Amino acid sequence: MSIGSASRSKRPQVSPQMNVTPLVDIVLVLLIIFMVITPLLSKQMWLQLPKQDDKADVPPSDNKSVVLTVAATGALSINGAEVPKQELRDRLERIMAARSDKVLYFDAADGAPYASTVEAMDIAKQGGVKTLAVLTTKVAQ
Repeated sequence: MSIGSASRSKRPQVSPQMNVTPLVDIVLVLLIIFMVITPLLSKQMWLQLPKQDDKADVPPSDNKSVVLTVAATGALSINGAEVPKQELRDRLERIMAARSDKVLYFDAADGAPYASTVEAMDIAKQGGVKTLAVLTTKVAQ
């Protein structure tokens, strides 16, 4: 019996080791991917657009409501009268100074550029608008 135990002790001892080189390669590739993708995620603006079948209150049809419209080309108009972007703030300040409710109804065409619509909303807020109501259905003119 001592012969059998002697033969086992003469074998070289092999310690199991894991090769970590492929693991390090994968981690570095993932790090590079995340470093490239992370700046792109912060530049996005997520919007939840209203659906066509959502029911929204249409403003009263009297002349008291003020509707700012952004056309598909990016052109701006107040109650149907076209307004250059440079004059929009001044014109809204004059209109809102004469009003007590300071409500502006905002309507954008389906193909209107997002940059133009957001810029028009910002200018409206700077022009003294307190409540900006976004219309989801077209206003009868």
